Amino acid sequence: MLEMLESVYSWIQSQYLIWTLVKIVLIALPVITVVAFYTYFERKVIGAMQIRIGPNRVGPWGLIQPFADVIKLLLKEVILPTNSNRFLFLLAPIIALAPALAAWAVVPFNDFLVLADVDAGLIYVLALTSLGVYGIIIAGWASNSKYSFLGAMRAAAQTVSYEIAMSLSLVGVLILAGTLNLREIVLAQQAVFSTGTGCLCCRYSSST
Repeated sequence: MLEMLESVYSWIQSQYLIWTLVKIVLIALPVITVVAFYTYFERKVIGAMQIRIGPNRVGPWGLIQPFADVIKLLLKEVILPTNSNRFLFLLAPIIALAPALAAWAVVPFNDFLVLADVDAGLIYVLALTSLGVYGIIIAGWASNSKYSFLGAMRAAAQTVSYEIAMSLSLVGVLILAGTLNLREIVLAQQAVFSTGTGCLCCRYSSST
């Protein structure tokens, strides 16, 4: 009997793991695809501003250009600086990219579809977005070049300054919603948009 329960428990765990991996793929692939096409539209807009065509060679209207760029980057030769720290130099891009993708774990797509419905979702997002700065710093420092390190310091200072403004802008949302759970923050806006009874700030002030 005990062995049967252990087998059932292991089967449930494997099914849960598989379903979690499927949800991760369903979230990561659209995010990466959207980012790729954002770069396409950005290049198109910049091309129009500079009175040129922009990407138009790969695929109809150049729509396959983002995927061609990804393939080109993956097949390019990896060049390591001579005096660099090889391990940290290769680890830095992972540290910069992984938190950005992991932050999507708590982002709700509707009232029930979310990978991890944690109570401190807002703090989780702020913490992970802050970790990307370490990838930038480590990349510049591991290259063992003072010019690369100065550029990494400047990029890190810009990233930190953006995070401060973003964090302050979320304080009002946190106060009005009264929760750190992103799903509950989204649901708190439902009454405002469905009934049209005024902004949430006015409703909150009148109720208090």
